[in-house]
Amino acid sequence: MTTVDLNADMGESFGPWKMGDDTALLDVISSANIACGFHAGDPDVMAATMARAVANDVGIGAHPGFPDLQGFGRRKMAMDHDAIAHMVQYQLGAAQAMARATGGHVRHLKLHGALSNMAMVDGELARRAYDAALTVDPDIIIMVLAATPMQEAAEALGCRMACEIFADRGYNDDGTLIQRGQPGAMITDAEAAAERISEMVREGAIIASSGHRIETRIDTICLHGDEPSAVNAARVLRTRLEADGISISRF
Repeated sequence: MTTVDLNADMGESFGPWKMGDDTALLDVISSANIACGFHAGDPDVMAATMARAVANDVGIGAHPGFPDLQGFGRRKMAMDHDAIAHMVQYQLGAAQAMARATGGHVRHLKLHGALSNMAMVDGELARRAYDAALTVDPDIIIMVLAATPMQEAAEALGCRMACEIFADRGYNDDGTLIQRGQPGAMITDAEAAAERISEMVREGAIIASSGHRIETRIDTICLHGDEPSAVNAARVLRTRLEADGISISRF
């Protein structure tokens, strides 16, 4: 039987301001990418989210991004590679501390937002960010966007790796994500997204918006926890995958 992981970005609330329904989503997914306080989240939110992840046997991942709370980490920032490396290490360290305090541990790392989008096309930036994390924890699993320079960077480092596709994002023919705000960037129809992802997993290929196929390894599927439809979309996707003979399990 084919097995795949289902992950979501979460822990993105801040103080009294709430984003997403992490509690409900943690009943559906198998891995959680938890914000580390730079683009979203705070120590209380990190602790609560990680405690729920531990209780639900959901894998914990650090989700570092740019220091940009107002822009939710989706605005590009001009930083040299050393600064980016230190920024990743700082956030990973915070995630490790909070995870240990809640009885869990950080299994994986996934870059967030604009930082991820930059690394998606800049292999050297990806390599420096990943190498920085591996310096802190050589056994950490690096989550990469499948079939992009991110994957090439992780392969060159010889580290543990999980190749990711997105359930709710459209793809260009080169395997990169369609830029937010452009037609086809977001897929909001849960049934359509589930059908498309099931086909990708069964074929072992990314299917671009044009219909073009890119053969790739697929270990995990992401849903964005900040979307209002995230919980319903996750449930629909999991039901569809399991109906098609695909089981859900942590990578």
